[in-house]
This record gives sequence, structure tokens and C-alpha cells, in this order.
Amino acid sequence: MRALTLWLTGRPCAGKSTIAEHLLEELENRGIHVASLDGDALRGRLSADLGFSAKDRVENLRRAAHVARLFNENGIPVVASFISPTDEVRRMIRGIVGEFMLGYVRCSLEEAERRDVKGMYKKARAGLIPEFTGVSAPFEEPLDAEIVVDSDKTGVDECVRQILRALGVA
Repeated sequence: MRALTLWLTGRPCAGKSTIAEHLLEELENRGIHVASLDGDALRGRLSADLGFSAKDRVENLRRAAHVARLFNENGIPVVASFISPTDEVRRMIRGIVGEFMLGYVRCSLEEAERRDVKGMYKKARAGLIPEFTGVSAPFEEPLDAEIVVDSDKTGVDECVRQILRALGVA
């Protein structure tokens, strides 16, 4: 597998992190070592100084894109999973990373809300979480994704198989 970044985007609770975890495990089983960048993990480390304003969210993604590029420049493929809610921000990320493949983890809003074990959607609908993606802040479905998996219609293993085929390592 060449040193590129597979950037998984999708609404909150779409299954991005779960699919990324299973994908990483499958790649490791095949002897392909890959770095993992996850939105929640980076928030607690690299971007711990940022809040959740629109400006801070873009800065978090900008930082993550630069980290992915550094890995790629050192020959290490990356699987990144971030909400990345708008076409504008995804274009910025693509421009920073360079060797880039966008994967869209498509999931209906209804299914994402059903999966929400943290109750974030309920809090957002009650006005307790301002600017929550997909409720009070936009989520634009990407039209330029190189791979689309339907996580509300397809199991995790099949989503991973589809991504592996798109990466050329199936």
C-alpha cells in the first residue's frame, strides 16, 4: 500500500471510528503498518487547547491534515477518521495532505441518532450542545469521495472489504 491518507468522513455516530479500527486491524494482519488519526484522540492531545467553535474545529482538522502529511512523507500510510463536515474544509484537508483518498461513511441521521450512546444528539436537540454537526451545524455529504460505504445498510466487515478493494489491497 502506498503512503497515502485515507480520510474517513461522516456525521457523528456514522461508524467512522469503528470502521477505521477494523480496517487497521485487517491491514496489520496483512503486514501493512498504518498510522491512525482519530478525531476524539487528537482532541485530547494535539488539539487540547482548542474549543468547539467553528474556527477551532477547522484548526483541529488543519493540524490533523499536517500530521497525516508528515506520516505520508515518511512512507507511512494513514487512516484518519474525522467528521470534516463541509466541502470547503475537506478541500483544505485534501490540499494539505496531497496523497489523499476521501472515504465517506454514509449513515442516515435517524440511524446515527439511534447509535448515539453518549446522548449527544439528544443534548444538541435540547440546545445543550451548540453548533452540533448535523443538527445545529451543517454536514454536507461529499460528492467527491473516492469510496462510499453505507454503514447503516452494510455491516462493518463488508465496509472494510469495500475500502480494502478501493485501496487496492483486497
